[in-house]
Amino acid sequence: MITSPSMQAAVLENYGAPFRLASIARPVPQAGQVLVRIMASGVNPLDVKIRAGAAEHARHPLPAILGIDLAGTVAAVGPGVDTFRVGDEVYGMTGGVGGVQGSLAEYAAVDADLLAHKPAHFTMREAASLPLVFITAWEGLIDRAHIRAGQNMLVQGGAGGVGSMAIQIARAFDAKVYATEAPARADIVQQLGATPIDYTQMQVEDYVATHAAGRGFDVVFDSVGGASLDASFKAVARFGHVVSSLGWGTHALAPLSFRAASYSGIFTLLPLLTGEGRAHHGEILREATRLAETGKLKPLLDPRSFTLETVGHAHALIEQGQALGKLVVSIGD
Repeated sequence: MITSPSMQAAVLENYGAPFRLASIARPVPQAGQVLVRIMASGVNPLDVKIRAGAAEHARHPLPAILGIDLAGTVAAVGPGVDTFRVGDEVYGMTGGVGGVQGSLAEYAAVDADLLAHKPAHFTMREAASLPLVFITAWEGLIDRAHIRAGQNMLVQGGAGGVGSMAIQIARAFDAKVYATEAPARADIVQQLGATPIDYTQMQVEDYVATHAAGRGFDVVFDSVGGASLDASFKAVARFGHVVSSLGWGTHALAPLSFRAASYSGIFTLLPLLTGEGRAHHGEILREATRLAETGKLKPLLDPRSFTLETVGHAHALIEQGQALGKLVVSIGD
């Protein structure tokens, strides 16, 4: 009897439950897909919310294999794929939502449009830390706000995953960048090329007066949501642009309207959930590779490593607010 090849995977059987390490059938790439031997899986706060059943916009039917980001090596290529070959090192935001298998497994058959060749000098762990946060920041700054040289930009939450990418993208486009952050993380903001603003000591009116000549910032990127988004509406300049990756909730739009400013929300999961616009995600990651290979992009990585057996510990660190950068699960050798 011929048996199908198997693989190890961390399976979630109930929301909020521990992962179970299981041996399951290895997927076979279909038309337009690539089979990736996964070497590393990035852990996002969104993964933690999905596991808890607290992300209605990203619900994953059970039993589920979570993990939105991956980096690995092409093991096989499905019909119709000519952009990748066996042995290529790739990365992407490829699953873990909407019933699409995630990256907490040894292999995944993924849509080739979602992948890009990883930066040559990046480790698999570094590459796996990038896709969701970089794509979110790029969509906000380039696709929506059209950031350009000489603009004055504010990032709300500059040392976080998305915020750190927003700083680096804006700096690569020669914008002048400021970022709100707690004092303990101000050095991270400074190392990335932005001027830190201590939001615990300065009200929005104060930092607009000090750093934006009282007129406001041309572009404000909010990666925090809630009160930070409300502050962003007050911090933006006339005819400026506010972008948020956490724009749900109830917010007063009057401060934005009185400035004749624009607002854009970002929903990075949309192409993965609907299939629409997936090729653009691959295009964005090719830009990430280009920036990385010219020295303009570096990930903020937590030095601790995790495996499929210990991924629950990584989730706990995020829940407790103890991650010191992006957490990554090592899967391959």
